[in-house]
Amino acid sequence: LKALILGAPASGKGTISSRIVKRYNIEHVSSGDKLRDHIQKQTDLGKEVKNYLSQGKLVPDDVMIKFMVLELKKVQDKSWLLDGFPRTVAQAQAIWKVEPVDIVLNLNVPFDVIIDRVKNRWVHLPSGRVYNIGFNTPKVMGKDDVTGEDLSQRPDDKPEVVQKRLEIYESNTRPVINFYKEKGILTHYEGRTSDEIWLKVIAHLDPI
Repeated sequence: LKALILGAPASGKGTISSRIVKRYNIEHVSSGDKLRDHIQKQTDLGKEVKNYLSQGKLVPDDVMIKFMVLELKKVQDKSWLLDGFPRTVAQAQAIWKVEPVDIVLNLNVPFDVIIDRVKNRWVHLPSGRVYNIGFNTPKVMGKDDVTGEDLSQRPDDKPEVVQKRLEIYESNTRPVINFYKEKGILTHYEGRTSDEIWLKVIAHLDPI
């Protein structure tokens, strides 16, 4: 099985991905994780990517394509779930020639729900623990459950920043969604929570 997951920032893609990987015992290929790994190890690619990101630029298509083709070659004999890539039609077309995917899962969460979710998201930076007010509320407001240290909000979780990210996602990814729709392998999963979406995902994937 070669699967691909699409979804706006904070749509619960990470949660659904980790559940899929666990339940079906497949490899998780996250472009973000792989890039961070290269940056940390200071490989040639890592240095090149860091250079773009530090200038606030997107990593160019040709660099991303070359990189992801290499990553997918490493898991070509296994089942995998690709997450965070492709983000443009050029990337989708290039990867299709090398590694056509079997199914594409598109998570549809209303933007107002996402903005609300992010507005209420607090993080304990040293551990990465995430809290959501009203959903996974800390025992003491503003404090981490384990250490009692202060919680903070990520700079890119500010509502106006999220709104901008959602607009960029919408304009860039809509054509990618249409690309896979034309291939006849796209399924939409709508819901307001990850649990609601998860039930629809397993109903579709279990029989495969």
